[in-house]
Amino acid sequence: MRTDPRTVLTGSYTQDSGGDGPGIAALRLDPTTGRLSYDEVEPLPVSGASFLAAHPSLPVVYSTNETEAGTVSALTHGTGLSPLGSPMSSGGANPCHLTVHPDGAWLFTANYGSDTAPGTVAVHRLGADGRVLEPTDLVVHQGSGPVAGRQEGSHAHQVLVDPAGRFVLATDLGADAVLTYRLDTRAGTLERVAVTPTAAGSGPRHLAFSPDGELVFSADELSSTVTCHRYDAGTGTLTALSSVPATTAEGVVNQPGGIVASPCGRFVWVTNRGADTVAAFRLEGTTLKPLAEVPAGGAWPRGLALVDGHLLVANQHSGSLAVLRVLDDGTPARPHPPLSAPSVVCALAL
Repeated sequence: MRTDPRTVLTGSYTQDSGGDGPGIAALRLDPTTGRLSYDEVEPLPVSGASFLAAHPSLPVVYSTNETEAGTVSALTHGTGLSPLGSPMSSGGANPCHLTVHPDGAWLFTANYGSDTAPGTVAVHRLGADGRVLEPTDLVVHQGSGPVAGRQEGSHAHQVLVDPAGRFVLATDLGADAVLTYRLDTRAGTLERVAVTPTAAGSGPRHLAFSPDGELVFSADELSSTVTCHRYDAGTGTLTALSSVPATTAEGVVNQPGGIVASPCGRFVWVTNRGADTVAAFRLEGTTLKPLAEVPAGGAWPRGLALVDGHLLVANQHSGSLAVLRVLDDGTPARPHPPLSAPSVVCALAL
């Protein structure tokens, strides 16, 4: 267990993106006690910083700039937070997730889209210093689903590289699908190799892999479920095995947000926007069993990160970042009052 303080960056919606947050702020987490405190580093006013991802080998972090005219930004961290180059077009509207290829040479961005613009996945080349360079590909998603007002068209919501580094997966909340691509590492282009349909009206939002890469868990935003899938590392396809409600709360419209799996492979946690809880599940074979459900420490818990045995919960509507200590049996317990963090939506530990 790590004992020295850990730097945590938070992303938030700014005034020009519908919130009142500072953009990107730096905090310190005490891994022993779970206490959070603000660093002396000045926040960086990045517009609509709704998701953050770290470079695998450089002191560089990337942020979505979630606006209609979407962009992505790079920043350096160390003694302070500084922009690295200029924001680049994300290739679509409302970018909501991004990730870096394990070789550190490519940035992938999921653009949610809008009522008139479809969801897209963009690829950017990264420079030797980590800055975002020219786009090398843009794939446009197609499809729709049965949920009126949410699935009128495609909405890419997450893009990630599988544990083997072979395929790039993108969830599409609007089309009820997970799309699988192969990256040409010379040209930076994506070749679609598979499309895995999910349950109609499920709205897959985010995925989390088991540590062995054999299973993948999905937070299904529109059906308020968590689904366990078998992952075929040879084809990049998913097969649904079991599904459970994301919350036991009744009488609320609930939308699962963030999802993470434990390094031991025994537990999965998900945030519930509406129920305002964090739900814990225990994996028994390929079936998720409800373990516990606790208050999220605020309203509309969106982002979720597992850091040194603690769950960091970004409560967007209450503007608070909560720390839930994970007990040995996988149950989360909140040890401290949440830290004020206006319009916070994500957290990234460095």
